[in-house]
Amino acid sequence: MIEIRRVLVPTDFSDHSLASLRYGAELAEKFGAELIFLHVIQDLALVMPDAIMPTPVPVPDLTQMTESAKIAVAELIAREKLGRLNPRTEIRFGSPSTEIVAAAKDLKVDMLCQSTHGRGGLAHLLLGSVAEKVVRHASCPVLTVRSPEAHK
Repeated sequence: MIEIRRVLVPTDFSDHSLASLRYGAELAEKFGAELIFLHVIQDLALVMPDAIMPTPVPVPDLTQMTESAKIAVAELIAREKLGRLNPRTEIRFGSPSTEIVAAAKDLKVDMLCQSTHGRGGLAHLLLGSVAEKVVRHASCPVLTVRSPEAHK
């Protein structure tokens, strides 16, 4: 029998991530599992190469960004009426795919619910797919959920 004790749901607060959030919440409720929401604050140094920046880019205060992310997750939990599940919030800093995989391992999750943005063509080639990287490297099963908009 499959035992799911912890479900990890990464969110970037986009409409795409709502679909996976709902699946993750439903799984956690059905299995009586702990629900963990993860938000990764992307390291700006990873997306802004020095060669194209004429002057250093001011970096927002990490503490302020972390607090803002915690507030946004709390608002998301309230808006989706998930307080009854007593979800836990995890905020990390770095590359989204790397941090999602690391969180899944560190937190010993049994299931990861990840949204896909459905990028194709050049966007996929240039940006890659966080979901694809997570599926390849995660230490647990990954449920990938396409947003309803991706089907249009």
